Amino acid sequence: MKKPILLCVGLFILNSCDYIDDFIGQGPGTVSVSPSEVLETNTQYPLPYAVLNTINGDVEVRNGGFGSGATAHPTEEAEFYAITDRGPNTDYLDGKKFPVAEYTPRIGHYTVTSSGKIELLDEILLKDPTGKTITGIPNPEGKGATGEIPYDAYGNAIPFDDYGLDSEGIVALKDGTFWVSDEYGPHIVHYTANGIQLERISPIGVNEGTGDRKLPAVFAKRRANRGMEGLAITPDEKTLVGIMQSTLYNPEKIQSNVTRIVTFDLETGYTRQYVYVQEKANLSNSEITAISNTEFLVIERDGKFAGEGPAQKHIYKINLNGATDISGNNPKDENGLMIGDKTIEQLTVQELAAANIIPVQKELVVDLVAEFGYAHDKLEGIWIMNNNTLAFINDDDFAVSDNDGDGVIEQKILPGGSDIDASSLYMVKTNFK
Repeated sequence: MKKPILLCVGLFILNSCDYIDDFIGQGPGTVSVSPSEVLETNTQYPLPYAVLNTINGDVEVRNGGFGSGATAHPTEEAEFYAITDRGPNTDYLDGKKFPVAEYTPRIGHYTVTSSGKIELLDEILLKDPTGKTITGIPNPEGKGATGEIPYDAYGNAIPFDDYGLDSEGIVALKDGTFWVSDEYGPHIVHYTANGIQLERISPIGVNEGTGDRKLPAVFAKRRANRGMEGLAITPDEKTLVGIMQSTLYNPEKIQSNVTRIVTFDLETGYTRQYVYVQEKANLSNSEITAISNTEFLVIERDGKFAGEGPAQKHIYKINLNGATDISGNNPKDENGLMIGDKTIEQLTVQELAAANIIPVQKELVVDLVAEFGYAHDKLEGIWIMNNNTLAFINDDDFAVSDNDGDGVIEQKILPGGSDIDASSLYMVKTNFK
């Protein structure tokens, strides 16, 4: 049964650690080890969580939410990072209702202990260049707006956030800093180890103190809530590689299986673009991680639970070598490269071939539903644990859902039972090299 939103602001204090003291830090005598030594493959290991709030007595809003993106720790095999998105939200009128509007997107730093327990070592809250915590509230016009109007829990319009982020992709560098991609601008943001913004790169010129480093202008055509869902960095840490979740609305709303990958040279700011063809239109490219400087793994999925019928949770290996750079001659062109009077998104796969545009090579590595019945809807985090083991985390939407888009929150339950969806670590053995 659906429950109306009844929130008390006093129940949630953003910067308080009272709710999470029991979940942060290693307990006495725990030792971190390689997860593949103590955890079973094809098995669910829920991440620890705290309850942010309880709605109407029995619907838990959890913190939770870690799994919009995930990445390996660059030096410690037992550790990994997972990131939240903008926070709990539901569709409402012409935008989104944010029942915890003060929520700050954050990075969770986890370890696996010798007893097989997953522990949250730290939460890194994302901040603006002055050190002030940001929110997940949308950006205003000129700063990355998607057209979504933000509302609080009671349906009152609330101010936009210049630095708001709907974070999705994450990479961790050896110097301790992070790069994060999002679904607003889309932005790619560089953060310190403490979460303070160093640089923000976008297609719309919101950069601060970074010269003219930008994403190509065409990426501002992203579909709302389907922006730069995945982010990787090459093993030499020289190039960021971002993948768009779905087809750009270029020049208008389009249903297509043609999506884009962009590479960004961190030294020069030079970008390249490539076509990634989904199995069918309207799927989601949820994450990308690097095997080498040219080979990557991509999550391509639908939004279904396996318990609801056929569901796609596929991992593909792709290779940028041999693919056509579709950047064109002018990265400031809002429509990008044109073939005749059509944008790349308006072309069929056959028309792309006729124009001598070669998409990235792509081969299926593993079908997680067929492999072990992967149950979750939003498979969104992936990293390489070792030479034959991949690790995955799902986004549990803070354990709440709004199935009818009417702004009424209910518990997010896995089909066929009463289990609450939970961000969980899984591992699978597979040959991806």
